[in-house]
Amino acid sequence: MEINRKQILESLLETIEGISDKEYQKRVWIRGEGPEVDDFDETVCHFFQEGDGIIEEYKDFGLTEHQYQMLKKFRDMFEMFSAENDFPEMFIDTPEWTRIMCMAKDVLKVFNHSKNFFGIFLI
Repeated sequence: MEINRKQILESLLETIEGISDKEYQKRVWIRGEGPEVDDFDETVCHFFQEGDGIIEEYKDFGLTEHQYQMLKKFRDMFEMFSAENDFPEMFIDTPEWTRIMCMAKDVLKVFNHSKNFFGIFLI
């Protein structure tokens, strides 16, 4: 069960990594260039599917109070944004999206999550 929670958290952090990375969004969400297959709608679904469960059971996932608060604050902000925006081409250069990307980077920092030079995600 512990490995499953770790994998779910890792998957959420990878989703947040995509939300934090404008070049990834332009390449994959807008131009559809691989090797990844992803779009904004999929990202939104994955984030809330995994994120809401983690937030509800954050102690079981080993999150600190600070990690929980940051993730919850990001979720609330991303939820409002994604409810009103569907097309990355329309919002990718807006100040609102820049704030979302910055907050996503802050969440990744709180989790000590970064990509190494092989493109492998580390916690």
